[in-house]
Amino acid sequence: SCVHTENCSVPISEIIAVEETEFNKKQRNIGRWQKMAKLHAFTVYYVKKARNHRWRCSDVTFWSVDEHLCNQWTQALKELLEMQKSRPKQLLVYINPYGGKRQGKRIYEQKVAPLFSLASVSTDVVITEHANHAKDNLFEVNIYKYDGVVCVGGDGMFSEVMHGLIGRMQKDSGIDQNNPKASLVQCNIRIGIIPAGSTDCICYSTVGISDPVTSALHIIVGDCQPLDVSSVHHNNTFLKYSVSLLGYGFYGDILKDSEKKRWMGPMRYDYSGFKTFLSHHYYEGTIAYQPAKHTHGSPRDKESCRTGCYICKQSEKELAEQNKEHGLKHEEGEEEWKVIKGKFLAINAVSMSCACPRSPKGLSPAAHLADGSADLILVRKCSRFDFLRYLVRHTNQDDQVCIPFDNIYRVKCFQFASKLSEDNESNVIDIGKKRFGQFCRDHPACCCNIVNSTWNCDGETLDSSAVEVRVHCQLLKLFARGIEEDSKDEAAHSQSSIEQLL
Repeated sequence: SCVHTENCSVPISEIIAVEETEFNKKQRNIGRWQKMAKLHAFTVYYVKKARNHRWRCSDVTFWSVDEHLCNQWTQALKELLEMQKSRPKQLLVYINPYGGKRQGKRIYEQKVAPLFSLASVSTDVVITEHANHAKDNLFEVNIYKYDGVVCVGGDGMFSEVMHGLIGRMQKDSGIDQNNPKASLVQCNIRIGIIPAGSTDCICYSTVGISDPVTSALHIIVGDCQPLDVSSVHHNNTFLKYSVSLLGYGFYGDILKDSEKKRWMGPMRYDYSGFKTFLSHHYYEGTIAYQPAKHTHGSPRDKESCRTGCYICKQSEKELAEQNKEHGLKHEEGEEEWKVIKGKFLAINAVSMSCACPRSPKGLSPAAHLADGSADLILVRKCSRFDFLRYLVRHTNQDDQVCIPFDNIYRVKCFQFASKLSEDNESNVIDIGKKRFGQFCRDHPACCCNIVNSTWNCDGETLDSSAVEVRVHCQLLKLFARGIEEDSKDEAAHSQSSIEQLL
């Protein structure tokens, strides 16, 4: 004795909430029932999947003349939802009111908070007032009473929350982050990203779309996506963590130049990118790396990382077995370091594809979110035309890594030292003057004496000409499920009938 307004089928895991409903007598097709008895109803709120990985909250109301039956259904559904142990009940939310177009607070209050309320998720909200507010706060709060931490902002806000959470976990476990060989403690408190910045690369690469409602629904249903994190050190001093792009040369120069032009808004990246391309600087240095032999994939294969990725699961098992055999410490002496010297336009290490709307396949389309490796991409000195060909490939569907001057390696750790830092000369200013003549012979069109580049670490500048980078397998967990496989009937996802499931 239930009638539904639309045909749909959803798993219990994607039901958001069930509520008793005051029956709306204006609903159609129930005239004959109104004459017979008082009607009772309940509404099921559920995830409706649309195109391009977009999720929306939809609902369907069931009604019956039998009050007891209606109550039974409501109670049974609520009990099933209670059994979904992966769902968060209490969240700590950090909102950056200044990031992107300064819409973070409005996006959260209008689009996200009502969904959390509907799903009975309680929240403690902190509006950040200055840089590193969230990071510092995570060292002070009782973090263990929360089921997750949510950041509302762009990639910079996520980075701040990530550094705070990882740092807090290591501090509580007595682990020294300054030791580059330390085995870090995994963070079991998940991070949720509500995109509201000028760049939302991490959200796009782990969900498939930068959309606040979609991300909020992934948090509510309790999705979990492990994520590799790379640590960056210099001379046994911890510098930064990275989860997406660590870039020296081209991408570092773009970021450094764009930081001076923040008044231009997101357009500053286009301007700085064009300017950096024309300058065509290359940098001389040495890279040493250890291949990621535990992984089952290759950076040149066509295996994209998708929900439930087989390669990530197998790599996790391999790493666990290695740790059992050798203990938790990294046994570096057993594996050979490979060394490359040269002149490079760009050195990029990516822990994920780094896909975004402008580059739908990213810098390394076959990079994996949680296989304990990074793809190291070395773009050697070449002509402007060849470099332009390389850059244009990122905007289309072609293979990203088949150009001769572009080498790619799957690594578990690497070290880089610029020619300048290798020379061990103390006065950087004097060295710059010494090298100025030689540099400008290579670049007769420029009047620039840049000797070192800057690292672009997930969109933040990092000034160090010598670094040691190590990948920590599945150090973090996100409220996400990776990018789901495309399906022709994704837009018409909810077919058949919900009562078959119920």
